[in-house]
Amino acid sequence: MTRSDERRRFHRILFDAPATIIRQQIAYPTSLIDISLKGALLKAPADWPGEQGDDVSVEVMLNDAEAVITMHAVCAHEENQHIGVLCMEIDMESITLLRRLIELNIADEELLQRDLEALG
Repeated sequence: MTRSDERRRFHRILFDAPATIIRQQIAYPTSLIDISLKGALLKAPADWPGEQGDDVSVEVMLNDAEAVITMHAVCAHEENQHIGVLCMEIDMESITLLRRLIELNIADEELLQRDLEALG
């Protein structure tokens, strides 16, 4: 188990979806690699100027953009053309969509419940 796996408390699900990362009011189209109740991993756009610690917003499009998960986040790391973001704030509609997405993709309901309890 790696050090980052030991720190990680929330279960991630692999989910390929179009996404946008917004930094300083500029939108950068990208795609989602995986997501959890506490953050996401995105492909770094070719022209991405961001750095660790930057405040960003992330929008993940579901069902051909019929539903959008929006979170305000901080860039936690950038490596191997990937951007890891830590969710700092998420609205009720987005957390409901995210919870349902995880529920549909996680094999164990008990794991989801533990993640929800860990949110506090």
